[in-house]
Amino acid sequence: MKDTARPPETPRLVEMHSLGIGKSSTVPISMATGVVMVMLWWFVAQTGSVQHLFLPTPVEVLTTAKAIFQEGYANGTLWEHVSASLTRILVALAIAVTLGLPVGIAMGLNRWAKGIFDAPIELYWPLPPLSYLPLMIIWLGIGETSKIVLIALAMFAPVVLSAQAGVRNLPIERVNAALSLGATRWQLLCDIVFLSALPDIMTGIRIALGIGWSTLVAAELIAATRGIGYMTMSASHFLATDAVFVGIGIIAACALGFSLIMRWLERVLVPWRGKN
Repeated sequence: MKDTARPPETPRLVEMHSLGIGKSSTVPISMATGVVMVMLWWFVAQTGSVQHLFLPTPVEVLTTAKAIFQEGYANGTLWEHVSASLTRILVALAIAVTLGLPVGIAMGLNRWAKGIFDAPIELYWPLPPLSYLPLMIIWLGIGETSKIVLIALAMFAPVVLSAQAGVRNLPIERVNAALSLGATRWQLLCDIVFLSALPDIMTGIRIALGIGWSTLVAAELIAATRGIGYMTMSASHFLATDAVFVGIGIIAACALGFSLIMRWLERVLVPWRGKN
């Protein structure tokens, strides 16, 4: 009779389980944490320890959100503000990915490319976008171009650096195996280099999106008349804290939506990630 007992776990699996890796989802814990935070917010606002001018209750924020949804705010409907911001983010992301991926892959493969692009990227990458915002206004004016370029610059560096890291982490054995099987340079680049770097690239794009949303508010300060950031800043000028909370919530919801989409794309495009 065959022994159907479960085989012992490998040392690595035992170590991962001891650290809590590979266990059930953390979504219920995150949801419970969110509920606790909202309850704490409601308690602090309801007790009056902080004035409602500075900390409105969740009910007041929801009431204002409903009014903004129905009537609009700051000379525009809610959809006009959201669509303007989404357009800027998506166009900037397309520019950053289209230009950043070839540069990052080239930097990972060629020392001349790394030597040429590394210095300017490392010089501007640590700078906050607000520091070169005046330069964008001087060079490109106060139209849509300056806003999109500012966001694209903020997103460009993470895409480049993640693509470069993904290429440099490529095992040389995989390249040699492809060459021994007669792979051409184009097949090597597309099927080995790019696919091996894709997990790091996806992580870089997620980071870039987070930076892009944080830069959006600064970009929409440039004489904008539409956008979530513009709506939020307009509310702050009139101390409409409840409307500011609504704007922050909309930005958080959009950023969360993009993050969920990226996680879904990672599961579809790189299902082997995290697996040996």
